This record gives sequence, C-alpha cells and structure tokens, in this order.
Amino acid sequence: MRLSSLAAVVLAMLPSVAGAHEIWIERDAAGPARIYLGEPGEAPPPGGDPEFAKLQKPRLLGTATAPLVRRAGFLEAAVPAGDVRLWDDTVFAPWGPTEKREGVVYYARAGREQPVAALPFELVPVAPNASRFILTRDRKPVANTAVTLFAPDRAKTELRTDAAGMVAAPTARPGRYLLVAAARDDGPATLPGGPVHVVHHITTTSFVAP
Repeated sequence: MRLSSLAAVVLAMLPSVAGAHEIWIERDAAGPARIYLGEPGEAPPPGGDPEFAKLQKPRLLGTATAPLVRRAGFLEAAVPAGDVRLWDDTVFAPWGPTEKREGVVYYARAGREQPVAALPFELVPVAPNASRFILTRDRKPVANTAVTLFAPDRAKTELRTDAAGMVAAPTARPGRYLLVAAARDDGPATLPGGPVHVVHHITTTSFVAP
C-alpha cells in the first residue's frame, strides 16, 4: 500500500492502514458535504475504501444535528452554507504494546471562506478564498512543518510551512485541491478507544479553485 500525505518521520510511527489514510470533506457550492476516509492520492475503489466502514462518528462543528447518510464510499450531510469542519477520534482503535499505545485523531475542513481557525489543528486561509494558508495548532502558527498538496488530478506536491506557519498552495488548474498536515503528541492521553502514550493528529483542508 503506497503511503501518502505525511512527513516520513510521522508515517514511520503509524500502523500501515492508519498512516496511509486521511479523512477529508468535499463540497460543491452550497450542496451537501461528502465525508471520505481513504487515500486522496489514489482513485477510490468501487464502493469506497476498504476501511470506510470504520468511519462512523465524525463530529461536524456547528451542525451536530445534521444526519449522516451513508452512501457508496462516503458519508453525506446537509449542512448550512459556508465552510464545513469536523473531527473524529474513533476511526482506528489504539495500537502497539501496552506500555506505548498510540492513537490518531483526524480533523477536516472544506472551504476557504473564513480566515479563522475553529479546529484544534487546522489549515486556515490567510484571507477569504486565498491560496496561502496558515497551519495552526490551538490557533497558534506551526512553523517548518510538512504539508502535502493534492491537485485535481491527484498529483502530489510536498510543501513546508515557513517561520510564520504559512504555506502557499499553487493552483495551476481549476478543480478541487486538498492540503494535508500531521503532528504528534508524546505523553499520556485518553482517547475513546482507551489510554495512549502517543497521539497522531492529521488535518486536511479541501477547496475548489476556479
């Protein structure tokens, strides 16, 4: 399985399935949000990614009552106009030996209208509809961190945030783009699956360039 989207040092620490997967949101104009679990650098197999069944309880910010409808390969939710955000810490159960359990938390955003952070870990446009983003952790910039950009044809470009946490997303052609970044916390924590000693955080932001 080809791994995608994460800095090599982070990827080396994740199990093969969790490390290769992201959650991302796609939305067309004011239509419903489509929530995916898979590998954005690869075409999805018929019926969706084999791990898609594990995507059960993503939490939509501000639209907690929006029902999730399971489609072939994605979850669909009717949400208000504007940017859509979610997070999920229940997809993969903690893994590894008891004394060094690891877990993963996913964050996802679709849209670039709002130049503000609402997730604990988020790629935020510097201005409405901008092609420059700031990687934020608890609303603070994260400098010198790997960011992967997937183009509409799934081509991958490796980028890195600067000293101010900013990264430019080149959009040479119209279509949907996806940004991905990762972070790691060492130290005791508790996830829904149980206590862990390492938490991997993976965040995505998708947007459509005209």
